[in-house]
Amino acid sequence: MSDNAIHVSAGDAPLVDRSAEGGKPVTVRRGMALARLAFRGDAVAAGKAGAAFGASLPLHPLAANCVGDRAALWLGPDEWLLLARPEGSEPANLDALARESFAGIEAALEGVTHSLVDVSERNVSLMVEGAGAADLLNANVFLDLSLEAFPVGHVTRTLFSKAEIVLWRTGEESFVLECWASFAPYVEGHLAEAA
Repeated sequence: MSDNAIHVSAGDAPLVDRSAEGGKPVTVRRGMALARLAFRGDAVAAGKAGAAFGASLPLHPLAANCVGDRAALWLGPDEWLLLARPEGSEPANLDALARESFAGIEAALEGVTHSLVDVSERNVSLMVEGAGAADLLNANVFLDLSLEAFPVGHVTRTLFSKAEIVLWRTGEESFVLECWASFAPYVEGHLAEAA
């Protein structure tokens, strides 16, 4: 898995930039909009959904599977967050990708019990990168984020202070934090304060 395999900066100025200061450098940037689908189903449904989506859904806890511009993040025994990066940044491209991905999975799962919801507009992503990334996150995320305890590729749903997030380690010094758009100012404010 490579750093930020699917996430790309939205191109805006960093929300946090501690790269020129003393100490461990860290930056926080908003990621570009992604198609996001919340999927629930058993192992059979997960297999079919992964084949239709283009990235198999991991069946082991804390796992992520990234294939090209698509990723499947394990959130629970029967729950995944599916991410897909559109071509370009046009809203129409994002909407078309979300609809196309949704329709493809639904067609593959006809007659199979499952739940699929388009949550593309619900979430935003924050890319936290640099030697100080784990330290910055640990100001509000109470997990051991050392490489030994939380290696590259691990993903979990957890709390960032009082906000629910999905945290994915995409590189030795890089994380992606997914949160609801309505919680983003809260999370961004706490990250800026902790930096």
